[in-house]
Amino acid sequence: MSAVLDVLTAQAMVVLQDRPVVALTPWLAEALEECTGSGRTLQIVTPPSARLSMPLKAAGPAVQWIVHDGGGYYEGLTGRPMRWDGAVFGPVPDARDYAPGFLTRPSGPVGAQLTLTFRARHTRHGVLGGQVERLVTILTGRPPAGWGDSEPVAHGWQRSDLTSHVRERGAAATRLIVVGAGGGRSALATLEFSQGGTAEVTTLTVGHPPADPPAVAHLPALVETLVAEHPVSSLLAQLNPGRADVTYEPRWMGSPAPVGMAVAGDRSGPSGIPARPAGAGQAPMTWFELGDGRSPEGWQRHQALLRHLTAS
Repeated sequence: MSAVLDVLTAQAMVVLQDRPVVALTPWLAEALEECTGSGRTLQIVTPPSARLSMPLKAAGPAVQWIVHDGGGYYEGLTGRPMRWDGAVFGPVPDARDYAPGFLTRPSGPVGAQLTLTFRARHTRHGVLGGQVERLVTILTGRPPAGWGDSEPVAHGWQRSDLTSHVRERGAAATRLIVVGAGGGRSALATLEFSQGGTAEVTTLTVGHPPADPPAVAHLPALVETLVAEHPVSSLLAQLNPGRADVTYEPRWMGSPAPVGMAVAGDRSGPSGIPARPAGAGQAPMTWFELGDGRSPEGWQRHQALLRHLTAS
């Protein structure tokens, strides 16, 4: 592995990063792959002024963001106080409060991030990337700028090239990053393909400044437009307070909450969860209203919906 690590133990790889934005660079991606294979945790230590990129934040449980603030440490995404025990950063025993640094004011304006997570099935010979391309185009006004397996992405946007890359991996799971082209809104997506590229799970996040809130009332129409050309099995929409550039500070900004969920087919939901059609013809969908994107009670409705759909 080419990455230079500051500390290596049986439990952790510790990397010190002192830069404004810590992204999933090629050598961090390589370190993450090695940690996944060895059972270690990749612990990235930064000052409190640093931010994390969306692909690194979404890289999974093998990555942990540790913030060094004054004489102590805390977990950047949760505020949980941490300490070094000689082998790994772990929670401070009996700590009941957030670390003080986690509760300081954000360094920039807090807008909203719209996150869409969808699942899709593909034929073995179909061209991939249509769903994310359509969503990015609708939400930002421009198609994606590029794709790659680390940041910055190495390839310009060509669905055929992305498809060839996934097919060449065979049955191995493939995780990719797609970057938007601007249009006044930042957009980043992580794509996970498995089963030879026939199964896809993608999470797309679009940043909105305070003066440009997400048009959540239009989400059912967005789903209908999407599935007219590029079907999905399901799509979950949620809102989260956050930066419009889709980076993450080690500070409390609020919790995500669901807006709604689209499910393939003409489905009914449990009592108290409104449903409406969100697709027609060869791609019927049902849109379930879960909340306003601010209330945590929406997650209870989400769980009730999942239980109902699983049982029906």
